[in-house]
Order: sequence, then structure tokens, then C-alpha cells
Amino acid sequence: MLLRLLRRYSPSGRERGAVREFCAIARGLGYSASIDRAGNGIARRGRGRPRICFLGHIDTVEGERPARRGGGRTHGRGAVDAKGSLAAALCAGTRFAGPGSLVVVAAVGEEVDSRGAVHLLSGPAPDVVIVGEPSRWDGVTIGYKGELQLTATFRGRRTHYSSPTPTTTDVALDWSAAVRALATARQTESLFQSLTAKVVAVDTRRTGDVETVRVTVDFRLPPGLTTGSVLALLPTEPGRPRIQVRIRVEPVEVPRANPAVVALAHGIRGLGARPTLWRKSGTSDLNVVAPAWKVPAAAYGPGDSRLDHTARESLADDELTRAVTVLTSAFERLAGSRGPTTPRRPADGA
Repeated sequence: MLLRLLRRYSPSGRERGAVREFCAIARGLGYSASIDRAGNGIARRGRGRPRICFLGHIDTVEGERPARRGGGRTHGRGAVDAKGSLAAALCAGTRFAGPGSLVVVAAVGEEVDSRGAVHLLSGPAPDVVIVGEPSRWDGVTIGYKGELQLTATFRGRRTHYSSPTPTTTDVALDWSAAVRALATARQTESLFQSLTAKVVAVDTRRTGDVETVRVTVDFRLPPGLTTGSVLALLPTEPGRPRIQVRIRVEPVEVPRANPAVVALAHGIRGLGARPTLWRKSGTSDLNVVAPAWKVPAAAYGPGDSRLDHTARESLADDELTRAVTVLTSAFERLAGSRGPTTPRRPADGA
């Protein structure tokens, strides 16, 4: 199943072929399957509550890699991020007998704007959601940092290089240094609890005597710090730049004792391992759906996230098999509770 998904190259915006393949695989496994208006693949089993949702994503970053098996591993773009999670969920769901219903979603656009996940928010919320992202088979992710990416535009007049007047690029670089200092002042010993800022692009242009410099900065935010508060802290000098927000995702951290985490941890322990709870500096569709749906949630999937987006992306066959076992156990445990309640969320950063 994983090889079939990997052979359908599906960078963000070009997922249609892979979504159709996902639906074909799902129907072959006994699911009902369809494609929604956003282009998400939807595979269903069972009826009623509790409604369990496994939200994976089928899009990948650019850069096709040959899909193949060898040396006990499956190689290809998306093997880890995150078609391996989708394959594991589909396989685990074949044993789902209820009560309730299971929906496995192959969402589109996660790598760019989470448009597939955002579309799901217009429908009814499930009772519990597991987001398919690599955590290794014996780990569960309970937190992701937020992301704020913006472009600051500076405009000025051309000056002679021997002049004491700073160039527009000088002004832009001084502003960038002030932004980095802002982030440095809010760093702690914990990377997850720290605000970080990176300058990811600088573009300089000149038309006649008018210079334009655009600086793109990417912030990663810990729980307890909102994108709005970071925007309010931005320096206005030097240069009084015009700010354009490109990406805006709030941080998320779910309670470690919520039913989704507990069910996954139970499955991991069933295979003789001690679960690791991860808090990650990246983002995922968990950032989108957990705050909106306010239901028990976690992220889980096979694979080493350090291989995400790399030429070495591959997934060990035994890890995929273990993830299927963990998800089978988790689905069964969650189905045993009709309409699980959401525990009270702890204070930010807890």
C-alpha cells in the first residue's frame, strides 16, 4: 500500500492522482471512500459515535524520489512525511469493528497552507483526532510550535557608497538584527519553550534611484505566545517597513493525559516499549484542528522526522508494522468509549 502511494508523486497542489490511489486502496480494504470539495481523500468504516478521525496528509514537498523497497526499508518522497502514517492507519482500520465510526483522511496542502484541514473545520467535529505525523512507532507528539512568517519591505533613495547615509539594505539589515535580538531575549534552555527567528530571504531591487529591499523572517513560537503578540513586538525602526504576513499558525500543546495520547501510549506499551512524548519545533495540522475542535487529540505515525524532506527519506518495514499494531490497539480502545470527554487543558507551557 505504501509503495502504491509513493509511486503517485504528490507535491502540494498536485495531489489528485495520489488521492485517487488512496481511495482505490481504501475501497479494496473495505472502506467507503470519496473525495471532498477541497480534494481530500476520505475513507470511512462504521457508523455513529464515537467518531474517530485519523487525519493524515498526502501532499509532499517538491523533489520526486524513486519509490522502492530494499534492505528492510521503503524509500520514496513521503515515506515518512507522511504517507507511511496513512498506510499504517488504513491497514489498522481494516480490523476496526466499532462501536462507532473511523474516518481516515488523506488531506491536501499540509506542507503549504493546511487547506485540506481547514476545509474539515466547516463540518462536524469528531470525538477524537489523531494527526498522522512521524513520531517513531514508540512516540506520541503532544505539542508543536507555532509559525509566523512575514516579509518586511523597505524603500529608500540610492546613496553614494562613500556617503555616511546608510543604504536601504543597511537599514533592512539593522532591522533584521533588532528582530533577532527580540527573539534572543525570549529564549530559554528549552528549544520548545523559546521564540526563534530566522532570516530566510533577502531580495534587493533598484528602479532608477528607488531601492526596494524585502526581508523574509520566519518565527517559531512556543505555547503561551501568540502570533498577534509577536507582531505587536516587532520594531518599527529603523526604516518603518511595511509588514506582510505570509504564514500564521498558532502553537499548540495538548494535555498529556487526554484519551488520544493514553490510547496510543497503551498500544506502545503493549509492544513492550516505554512511550516517548514529543514536543516539536515544526508545525502540523494538529495546530489547525485541535484548538478548533477542542476534542482529545495527539499526533502519531511511523518514521524518523529527521528524514523529512531529505533525499534519504525512507521508512523501516518493521517500524511500519509496529505502527499498525499500535494504531489498531488505539482505535479499539477509543471505540470502547462513546463520545470521550475533553479533559481540562492545563496552563500554557504545562
